[in-house]
Amino acid sequence: MKYLKLNALTAALFTALSSTSFAADNPTATDKTIEEVTVVGKSVSYANNAVSDEMTKQQAAMTSALAVIDNLPGVLINEGDTFGSDDWSTTVSIRGFQLSLDEQQIGITVDGIANGNSNYGGGAKANRYIDTENLGAVQVSQGTADVASRSNEALGGTLNFTTIDPTAESGLTVSVTQGDFEAKKYFVRYETGEIFSNTYAWVSVSTSSNSDWIQQVANNQRDHLAAKIKHINGPLTITAYGAYDDADEANYQRVSDVQFKADPKWDRLTDTLTGVPYIDQVYRNGWRTLRENTFGYVNAEYEQQNWSLSGNLYYHHNTGRGDWIPQYVVDVNFDGSNAAHSELSPTTPYTGGSPIGRIYFVDKAGKALSPIAGCESSITFPYGGAGAEFDPACYAKGAIPVASYRHTHYGKDRIGVNADFSYFGKLAGMENTFRAGFWYEDYEREEWRDWHNRLDARVSTNFNSTPYWVQYNREYQVDTTMLYAEDELDLGAARVRLGAKQFFVDLSSHDRFAEKADLSLNSDSDLLWSVGVVAPIPIEGLEVFAGFAENFAAIKDNVLERDASALEQIEPETAENLDLGLRYSSDKVTASLTYYDISFDNRISFIAPDSPDGIDYLIGTNGSYVNVGGIESKGLEASATWYITNEWGIYASYTTNDSSYTGGLSTFPAGNTVYGSAEDLAVLSFDWAKGPYFAGLSSKWVGERWLDAKNTKRVDSYLVSDFYAGVSIESPVNGITGMELRLTINNLFDESYLGGIAGESAWIGAPRTAAINFKLNF
Repeated sequence: MKYLKLNALTAALFTALSSTSFAADNPTATDKTIEEVTVVGKSVSYANNAVSDEMTKQQAAMTSALAVIDNLPGVLINEGDTFGSDDWSTTVSIRGFQLSLDEQQIGITVDGIANGNSNYGGGAKANRYIDTENLGAVQVSQGTADVASRSNEALGGTLNFTTIDPTAESGLTVSVTQGDFEAKKYFVRYETGEIFSNTYAWVSVSTSSNSDWIQQVANNQRDHLAAKIKHINGPLTITAYGAYDDADEANYQRVSDVQFKADPKWDRLTDTLTGVPYIDQVYRNGWRTLRENTFGYVNAEYEQQNWSLSGNLYYHHNTGRGDWIPQYVVDVNFDGSNAAHSELSPTTPYTGGSPIGRIYFVDKAGKALSPIAGCESSITFPYGGAGAEFDPACYAKGAIPVASYRHTHYGKDRIGVNADFSYFGKLAGMENTFRAGFWYEDYEREEWRDWHNRLDARVSTNFNSTPYWVQYNREYQVDTTMLYAEDELDLGAARVRLGAKQFFVDLSSHDRFAEKADLSLNSDSDLLWSVGVVAPIPIEGLEVFAGFAENFAAIKDNVLERDASALEQIEPETAENLDLGLRYSSDKVTASLTYYDISFDNRISFIAPDSPDGIDYLIGTNGSYVNVGGIESKGLEASATWYITNEWGIYASYTTNDSSYTGGLSTFPAGNTVYGSAEDLAVLSFDWAKGPYFAGLSSKWVGERWLDAKNTKRVDSYLVSDFYAGVSIESPVNGITGMELRLTINNLFDESYLGGIAGESAWIGAPRTAAINFKLNF
C-alpha cells in the first residue's frame, strides 16, 4: 500500500497516550521537559553547530544518520527517500559546497576519524558506519573548521558523527519501527554495564528494509552490527569501536525539469519487465547499489594536569557493486561470420580489449540477427525512443532478445593512525594551549567491471554467474599524511589562535590488464594557515568571533581512472574561508549570527555518463573530471533557540548564500550562480514536552536553485514539514525500565519538489512518509 493508514497510526498513538494517562500523577513516570540542548555550538573562532535532541526526534528511527543535520543553518540534505536507502541519490550542500555524484567538497569523520571519501564509487558516508539509534551527537563545523580535522576533502567544513558511549548500568533496548512503503526495522542493543574493573561495553544488531516510494517494487535491505567498549584507568581511557554494515539498495533516477513538470511522481524507472531490453534498461531493480563496510578503531587518551596525549589506530574494509542492465550484449570476440556468439554461453570471460560490435537479437542457435530493412521502430520510451535494431517488431518471428547485466565492482582497504598532543601552560603570565598532531593513512582501492548475459531477457533480470567480458581491472594506492600545529593564547580580553597544517598526498594507479600505463600523481598542499579570535562583549553571554582558514581537498584517485581526464591539467581544490560572527547563550535563549566569505579555486567537477538523455554503458569508466575554475561564496547564517517555558521551545534558522563561478570552462560562465547551491534556507521548529508526552512540528523552506551552470533552468522553491509525537514512560511495569512510542511524519503536507541536484538534473523529493516506533528498555 502506498501510505500507512495515518488515521490508524494516530489512533494507535493516542490510544497509547490515553492508556498511560496515569503517568502524569505517577511518581515513576518521566517528567518530560524540553531538552535544553543548544545548536549554537562551542565557543571557538569558527562557525559550528550541534544537533539537538529535538532534531533527532524529527526523523524516524530507521532514517539515515545524515538526515538529522538538515535543520542546521547553511545545511541542505536531500536523499532519494525519507529513509535514505539509496546512496546514489544522496546530496549534501553547505555554503555552496557540494557532496554529490559529481563533487566531494565536505569532510565527514566518524568519532573524529576520516571516513575515506564520500563518493558513490567505493566511498562511504556516515550512515555506513553508524546505526541511527547508536548516534550520539553530530557536530557541523562550517567553513574554517578545526585545524585538526582529519579529512582531505573538507573545503566547506566537516561533519563529525559520534557514537554513544557505554552506560554504567546493564540493560537491553529493543526497538521496532514500521512505516510507509513496506518500511520496517528491528533493533536490539545490549549494555553490559561494568564487565570488569572500570570497563563498559555495548553491542547492537539491526535489520531494516523498505521499498521505493514511487512504485513499491524495490527490495532495499540493510543489516548492521556494531559494538563499543570503554576502559578507564585513572588518567588513561581506552575506547574501541567496530561496525559491519551490509546494504543492498535500488536506485532512483534523476529527471529533467521538463520530465518533472510532466509527471512529478515518476523518475522514469519502470516497475515491470516488458521483455524489450531497450525499455527494460530502466527497470528499477536493475539499478542497484550493493555495499559492505567493516570499520573499527582503538583509541587511547592519557591526561595529566598540564598535558594530554591521544592516539588511535583504525581499519576500514569496503566491498561493493553498482548494477545496470544494458539493452544489448557486447560483441568482444569474433566467432566467425555464421557462428553462434560465445558471449551468450561463456565458460571463461574475455578480458580487456575493445568491443567489435553489439548483439541485440539472436536466433535459437545464438546467431545475431539484423532488423528488417526499412523498418522504423515504434518504441518511444525511454530517452526519446530507439532505432530498429532494438525493436522486436523489426525482426522476423522467433527472434530472441539478448541483454546484459553490468557490474562495477569496488574494493577498498584503509589503515590509518592519528595522534594528538596538547600542552596547557602559561605564556607571559597568560593561559596558553599548544596542540600538535598528525594523521597518516594507507589506502588501497580496486575497481573492475564485468558484463554478464541475462539468461532470458524476456522474463527476468537473472544473469549467468560467469561474466562474458571483464572490461577493465584497476587498482589504486593513496598515501596521505597530514601534520598540524596550533597555539591558542588567552589575553583576558580575547582568546587568539594561530595554526597551520599541511597535507602530503601521493596517488598511483595500476592497470591489471596492462592496457593503460601506470599513473602517479602528487597532490600535496601548501602550508595551510588558520587564525582566529574569540572575545566576550560586555553583555553577559555574548561573544564575538572571527576566523580565517585555508582549506584543501586533494585530488581523488577517481581522477586517475577517467579516460577523458587530462591529469596534467587537474589541480587540487583549495578554499580560503573567512567567518565573522556573534554567539549568545543564556538559560532561555541561544543564538548565533555568522557572515562568511569564501574563495574557492580549481573546482573539480565530475561529468557523469548517465543523464535524462541516455546512458553510455560502454564508456571505459564512470565519467570524467575537469577543473571548472573557481567559486566565490558569501552569505549570512543565523540561528536561535528560545526555551519559552519548561514545556515549549522554538528554534529558527535562516541562511542566505550567494555562490557564483569566477571563471573556467565556457560551460561554467563566470558570474553565474553555482547550479544546485541553495541561495535561501529557512527553518522554524516548535517543540513541546509535558509529563510523559512530547511533540514537535518543524518546517524547512528551500529557495529557488539553478539546475544548470548556464542558469537557464530554475528549480522551484519548496517547503517541507516534519511532525513527531509520542509518549515516554519510565518503569511502566516491573522489569521494564522505560517505554516509548513515537509517530513521525516527514513531508507532512506531501509537498512535491525536486531535491538533490547533480549533473544538471535532479532527483524527485520524497513524498509524505509516516513511521511509528516502539521502544522498550529492560
